[in-house]
Amino acid sequence: MALGSVVAAVTALALLILIRFLYIVLRSGKSLHGKSQKPYSTLVILGSGGHTAEMLNLLSVLQKDRFAPRFYVAAATDTMSLQKARMMEDSLVDAAGVKVGETAKYMQIYRSREVGQSYVTSVWTTLLATAHALYIMIQLRPEVILCNGPGTCIPLCIIAFVFKVLGIRWSSIFYVESIARVRRLSLSGLLLYKLRVADQFFVQWPQLHRKYPRAEYVGCLM
Repeated sequence: MALGSVVAAVTALALLILIRFLYIVLRSGKSLHGKSQKPYSTLVILGSGGHTAEMLNLLSVLQKDRFAPRFYVAAATDTMSLQKARMMEDSLVDAAGVKVGETAKYMQIYRSREVGQSYVTSVWTTLLATAHALYIMIQLRPEVILCNGPGTCIPLCIIAFVFKVLGIRWSSIFYVESIARVRRLSLSGLLLYKLRVADQFFVQWPQLHRKYPRAEYVGCLM
């Protein structure tokens, strides 16, 4: 009798989670238009090299008052990206006359695996990176997440999606595939696309849109 009750409870819980998952998948893709005009706390995930340049270029055309406060996250070994983000924010602050501390915050996250790192030791670093990502998401609980391909976005986006399923926090995830991806998605993009984690998924080349029809073609943003 007790075993039957446990099985029934587990089955009911699994069914509720499945229903919640399907609801989230169906609701994903809806834009923020028509909603409250209040600002959305925004997590911006940066990556080394071209990822950061593309993301900052995207941020330059956003309504800054709608996406605030902004939290910038980069890998622990990537200090240059945060410096570039700070420079951009400083230029905005100078023009608006608002203090930097009230507008943006900057933090770093552990990488799951460094280039050349053995797969054996990467098990430990992956667990550490996931725990760190969980801590960041609990601390920030952003309403919007912007990312464009760096591997550091995967644990943050997956945790945000789990939070949705559990009803802890709804974070709208917007993924913009790098302009360098012409014929196929990056590994990060492919994972988020296949798992239906991103609320809106954008590509910058028409051939990518034909290959991945759920993505939205927006043209080149550079």
